Amino acid sequence: MNILGIETSCDETGVAVYNTETGLLGHSLYSQVILHAEYGGVVPELASRDHIRKLSPLIHEVLEKSSLRLSELDGIAFTRGPGLMGALLVGTSLGCSLAFSLGIPAIGVHHMEGHLLAPMMEKNSPPFPFVALLVSGGHTQLMLARAVGQYEILGQSVDDAVGESFDKTASLLGLGYPGGAALARLAEQGDPDRFTFPRPMTNRPGLDFSFSGLKTFAMNTLRNNTDEPGIKKNIAAAFQKAVVETLVDKCQRALRQTGYQALIVAGGVGANKCLRERLVIEAEKSGTQVFFPSMALCTDNGAMIAYAGALRLSAGQQDDTNLAGRPRWSMEGLTALPQNSG
Repeated sequence: MNILGIETSCDETGVAVYNTETGLLGHSLYSQVILHAEYGGVVPELASRDHIRKLSPLIHEVLEKSSLRLSELDGIAFTRGPGLMGALLVGTSLGCSLAFSLGIPAIGVHHMEGHLLAPMMEKNSPPFPFVALLVSGGHTQLMLARAVGQYEILGQSVDDAVGESFDKTASLLGLGYPGGAALARLAEQGDPDRFTFPRPMTNRPGLDFSFSGLKTFAMNTLRNNTDEPGIKKNIAAAFQKAVVETLVDKCQRALRQTGYQALIVAGGVGANKCLRERLVIEAEKSGTQVFFPSMALCTDNGAMIAYAGALRLSAGQQDDTNLAGRPRWSMEGLTALPQNSG
C-alpha cells in the first residue's frame, strides 16, 4: 500500500508517501518560521493561508520523489488534531477531498500518535510495550504505550510545555523565535554550573511536569546579574541543564514504575543533543534502552502521519470523508489496533 501523509497542525507543512512493504518513499517539509518570526509566535490565520499555498505543490513534489502518480495511491492519512483549527482544516479538507475523488480510504491521524510512532520507522526500534516521552510544541507527556492506539498518560505538564519554556526563555535572552535550537547552541558556550536552577516537581512523587517557573527564574537571574560577562550563555546552559535533568529524572521514574525496559523519545525537543546524551547515559546505567527518531523526523512532518495512517489503514480502519478537525484530542481515546497489527 502507498499511503500519502499530510501534516498541517501548526506552522509546518509536511507531506510524505509511505509504502507498507518498502518503507518511506519520499517526504518534504516546508517551515513557516520566517513568516512568524517577526510576530514572536505563530499567527493562526497566517499559518492557515500558508498551508493553502504550499500543500498542493508539496504533494506533487513528493509524488515525483516517490516516482508515483496520484492513481497509484492506496490511502490518504492526514493530521486531524490536535492543533490549530484553521491549520487542521486545510489538511483535513484536502485529504478528505483527495481520497473521495480517487475512491480510496482516508484516515485522520492523531498528531501526537504520529510523533510517538516515528521512532518505529527506524531500523533499530523497540517492540511494544514501552514508555514514551513526547516533547513536541505545546505537549510534554510521559505515555505508557502497550500497542498502537493503546495508551495511558503517566504524567504531563501542568503549565508550559518544555518546548514553550525553551522558546520563552530564548525570547527573554534576545534569541528570537523560535528560540529553542538557538538557546541550545548558546548553552554549549556557557557554564551550566554558574547558576543553579530549580528542578521543578522532582522533589515530590508523581510524573507530572512544570516548566513555567524556569522562565521566571531565568528572568530574575538575568535582572540580578545584568553586568556579568557571559551572563546569557551561562543562563542558557544552566536552564538547559535543569530541563534535561528534570526530563531524565521523570523518564527513569516512569521506567521503574512500569517495569518496562524501553523508552521512546519523540518530538522537536527530542532533537536536543544534551537530552539525547543524558538519556543514553542513564539507559546504560539502568540497563534499559532508549530510542529516538532521526533528526529529520523529530519536528512535525508528513512521514510520521503517513506511517501512523498506514498502520491503521492496513488494520482495516478508515474514516468518512466529511471529517472535521479536532483541536483538542486525547490519545487515551484512540482506537487500539490488534497486537499483531503493523
